[in-house]
Amino acid sequence: MFLHLHRLIVLLIGPIVPVFSLLIAAATIPGAESTAVHITTPTGRIHGTQLVPESNQPPVVLIIAGSGPTDRDGNSAVLPKPNNSLKLLAEGLAEYGIASVRYDKRGVAESASAVREEADVTFDTLVEDAALWVQQLQSDSRFSSVTVIGHSEGSLIGIIAAHKTEADAFVSIAGPARKASEVLRDQLRPRLSDPLWQESERILTALEQGDTVAAVPPQLEVLYRPSIQPYLISWFRYIPAEEIQRLTMPVLIVQGTTDIQVPVSEAEALKLAKPDAELVMIEGMNHVLKPAPLEREQQLATYMDPSLPVVPELVESISQFIHSRVTTDESISQRDNANGSHYLVFRNAGP
Repeated sequence: MFLHLHRLIVLLIGPIVPVFSLLIAAATIPGAESTAVHITTPTGRIHGTQLVPESNQPPVVLIIAGSGPTDRDGNSAVLPKPNNSLKLLAEGLAEYGIASVRYDKRGVAESASAVREEADVTFDTLVEDAALWVQQLQSDSRFSSVTVIGHSEGSLIGIIAAHKTEADAFVSIAGPARKASEVLRDQLRPRLSDPLWQESERILTALEQGDTVAAVPPQLEVLYRPSIQPYLISWFRYIPAEEIQRLTMPVLIVQGTTDIQVPVSEAEALKLAKPDAELVMIEGMNHVLKPAPLEREQQLATYMDPSLPVVPELVESISQFIHSRVTTDESISQRDNANGSHYLVFRNAGP
């Protein structure tokens, strides 16, 4: 049911990566405590993992996964092996004294039972889930601040949730600037015959206007079947480049230069829309936060390699942003950067 919706989202932004970790293992970071956590919604629980370093009132981040049936660790049921990108990100941040919560989105992995009917789930439902997580963290006196981190599609979810909850900061990783319907058009045009393209354009235009479509060609059912249309209508309503302008907290935009799913131009457009945001371009980082060249076969190998670490500069740039812009806790020791950094930071000329 809802898995088909996630397969559509994979078409929009590309494949992401596989599953599980339903039981919480012991923390792999010395001194860090890993526990199972959840939020309760009217249709069921949304489950996640909380990783807290041994530190007095550390800052905490909420990590929101990207598109597709992507679990809390950054793994998707679409691919046969995991990459653990978000798990590795959380563990890396813990080494810098930053706590985290990452979760299985509604309808995914341990949170699968929180979806009853596909037609009842909208994009706003996922935003509401993220906002509940933020509010739960804001009410926890153990944490000094709450930063929202959104990856890929999770970037837009995070932008809106951060605004709704007045989070302390927001970080976008590989987040599109354009609305999803435009991304979908770009990806479908070269794949569809002219007659199917015309049908797709007819349906897309109606959905963008908030209208459902009863007549859907069988070849396009996986994309536009009636039960999925409420989600698409709600999703297409948002333009990330406009939503990010509403944020008043510190914002960091991170983009890898070898991301073959979300190009650098999307991050540049977000920066243009939010001039006071910091923009970090990380050389050689792909969509799953791993070091990779642009060559497709080598790219795909990283999507299924949990032993490959995330790019260190990603963890460094986020931790530097949080400790310098969000928290004034100078007791947090940061890893030596003696080897130099391979990313560029673009800041507004003002404070």
